[in-house]
Amino acid sequence: MKDEEEEKIKRKRFFELLVRMGRAEQTPTPGKPIVVTDETFFDVLETYPLVLVDFWAEWCGPCHMVAPILEVLAKKYTGKLVVAKLNVDENPHITLKHQIRSIPTLILFKNGQPIEKIVGAQPKHVIETKILKHIKHSPRT
Repeated sequence: MKDEEEEKIKRKRFFELLVRMGRAEQTPTPGKPIVVTDETFFDVLETYPLVLVDFWAEWCGPCHMVAPILEVLAKKYTGKLVVAKLNVDENPHITLKHQIRSIPTLILFKNGQPIEKIVGAQPKHVIETKILKHIKHSPRT
């Protein structure tokens, strides 16, 4: 446990150094959605400046409709946006903290703070429009 905490502190300090040097954009971002859990959620928000979290469940039909859209957006905005998936059935703490009552729910976080919320299965252009206004105004992109 101590090693995990030390590693988390090291990653955070490294990222802060990159920000101060104006090189935060070099922090690698995956080109596909990543899985987050109650345990890793805050680490991801601390690591990446812009994160779109998909609150979903395996049994949710509309969630499966949105998934391919998120795959496309994760690839299209590699380096500018991280798409994360959190299974609400397996991660009750973060789900409760963000008062998720309907799925799919997408929350866009900028610098760890929620800035946009999309509830229900929406078409790609709706999701992308919400993301783009924050990508264009991000000082690190």
